[in-house]
Amino acid sequence: MGFKLSEIAEAIGGRLEGDPDKYIEFISPFETAGENHITYAGKQSFVDQIPDSSAGAIIVSEKVSIQGRNLIKAPIPYVAFAKVLQLFFPQPAIAGSISPDASIGSDFSFGDNIEISARAFVGDRVTFGDRVRVYPGVFIGNDVRIGSDVIIYPNVSVMDKTIIGSRVIINVGTVIGSDGFGFAPDGQKYHKIPHVGFVQIDDDVEIGANNCIDRGTFGKTWIKEGVKTDNLVQIAHNVTVGEHSVLVAQVGIAGSSTIGTHAVVAGQAGIAGHLKIGDRVTIGPQAGIAQNIESGQIVSGSPEMPHRLWLKVNRILPRLPEMRKKMKDLEDRLLKLESKY
Repeated sequence: MGFKLSEIAEAIGGRLEGDPDKYIEFISPFETAGENHITYAGKQSFVDQIPDSSAGAIIVSEKVSIQGRNLIKAPIPYVAFAKVLQLFFPQPAIAGSISPDASIGSDFSFGDNIEISARAFVGDRVTFGDRVRVYPGVFIGNDVRIGSDVIIYPNVSVMDKTIIGSRVIINVGTVIGSDGFGFAPDGQKYHKIPHVGFVQIDDDVEIGANNCIDRGTFGKTWIKEGVKTDNLVQIAHNVTVGEHSVLVAQVGIAGSSTIGTHAVVAGQAGIAGHLKIGDRVTIGPQAGIAQNIESGQIVSGSPEMPHRLWLKVNRILPRLPEMRKKMKDLEDRLLKLESKY
């Protein structure tokens, strides 16, 4: 499958400079793109190499202009390139059928063109919108509501009362609405605290593989519009993740914490419970967050500190043995001087 450059430019909302009839057969990285390939130059180092590139077409920023090359100009070349990938690799068509090997509960209501694969389980009083695709091995509990254009990949578990919006993707092995981690100690043993709430996932969310999102103790755990999570993310009971925030692999968020909008939490960062993380906060990898963070801050380290301070601390750490030796030498010299008087 291929497209003319004019078709690609129109599909991604870019401005074409070059041959509109140039036929593009594939997408490639900048370094390996050939005569009938399209690529993108997101960095200045790649832009500088465009005259020597063999690529048939290159997506660039609106500022770039190079004579004799086929260019598609876009405000953000990386986003435009993502749209080209979607154009060349669309989701397969929905079969529009329910497998006879699927288990469907009572009072199941659904919209147009849904697909439920073999060995999937759908509980009682479940509602689907249009164009919902459920892969093999999926478990959907009772009283679950799912919007339109949702993809649920194999071996996902969606527990009772979960609410899922439209255009949501849930990747392999994720568990949504599992029981929260709550136990009351009496000095001898732990007594289980039932979690009777639910999980709400808003529109345009993508959940990575093997995530665990616990339901609320009371009320809800809430993943708001546009949130993206990587693989192996843990979100505890009654957590709220604000709109268009990103949680990278192995992030863990303890119960009842709130993440603001457009936040980025890097890999293996941990956030303690009952904290408030502001809007547009960036948390560095492996950071340990033990206090509230105001909006707009960039923090790193464990315990967390401003990122610039963390950089200074990390430059000093390898020198600590040497600094300790110098301090010991100075201490010995000072003691010798004092002993003379």
